[in-house]
Amino acid sequence: MLKDTVYKLIRLVLGLFICALGIVFSINANLGLAPWDVLHQGISNHVGITIGTASIIIGITIVLANVLLGENIGWGTIINILCIGTFMDLIIASKLVPSSNSILNGILMIIISMTLMGFGMAMYMGCGLGSGPRDGMMVALQKRTNKPVSIVRGSMEVGALTVGYLLGGKVGIGTVINAFVLGYFIKIVFRICKLDSSKIKHRFIVDDIKYIKSLSIKGNRELADVQDSISE
Repeated sequence: MLKDTVYKLIRLVLGLFICALGIVFSINANLGLAPWDVLHQGISNHVGITIGTASIIIGITIVLANVLLGENIGWGTIINILCIGTFMDLIIASKLVPSSNSILNGILMIIISMTLMGFGMAMYMGCGLGSGPRDGMMVALQKRTNKPVSIVRGSMEVGALTVGYLLGGKVGIGTVINAFVLGYFIKIVFRICKLDSSKIKHRFIVDDIKYIKSLSIKGNRELADVQDSISE
């Protein structure tokens, strides 16, 4: 049990690092960011914080909204928020990923970005420790509005893109590529990894709370039985 949990946590963190690396490739491609990263960059530029910190703040806000909407969250959701933003800042500060100075190099970097995002998502989602905050909000809004997932997710992306653009986030051909092509890359990578996201059974924080409560109740009952046997 412990060994399996440690394995999942290592896989989760590694997957999130790969996702963060993919995001930085997209940023340094200098052709425009994915919709949510446009928002993160816009907040970063407008408020004067790092783009990773902006990502963490938006993630926390979305998770709080998900809880209010009645959605369960997992430990992986919390780790997702904290790790991706932190990893992004560390990768950018280390200058591990070079900046592109041409359209051709930029497009190549975006392709690398989308590929890394696909493998990173496959690694962390396969752990079954909870989905990302935006996926959770998508599900919550779909339940509340009874609208198709495509409309709900599309509205979320357009909303993030619009606010990010108004705040000074960079929009360009890379934004269009990410918006229309990233999903196909993720689908291909999931097939390569033989991962069916619809069949993943996530373990939520509420499940662990119930488990701990059940152990506590069981322990109290066993203690009561021992005390009864002693008194007899």
